[in-house]
Amino acid sequence: MEIDDKLVEKLAKLSKLEIAAEEKTKLKANFGKIIDLVDKLQEINTDGVEPLIYLTENKNILRKDVVENMVDKVEALKNAPDKDSDYFKVPKVLKK
Repeated sequence: MEIDDKLVEKLAKLSKLEIAAEEKTKLKANFGKIIDLVDKLQEINTDGVEPLIYLTENKNILRKDVVENMVDKVEALKNAPDKDSDYFKVPKVLKK
């Protein structure tokens, strides 16, 4: 695959990036290295190799979800700085 200025400009446009002229030379060299690496990887025989889904064999062990120390509405709202019957009142965060 040939990496030229046209390809770099197309990739820049697709990724919505502005690339200076001196950066194009560096990018072409880097893209060339990436293509060489991919070509090198394609030479490796991967027959019989299972795909790697997880990096380790560890399993995530979770505790049981048990409800404890429930707080009723009145107690929860008791120390609220601002409340409206059954709800906490907070300052507006989103603007229209």
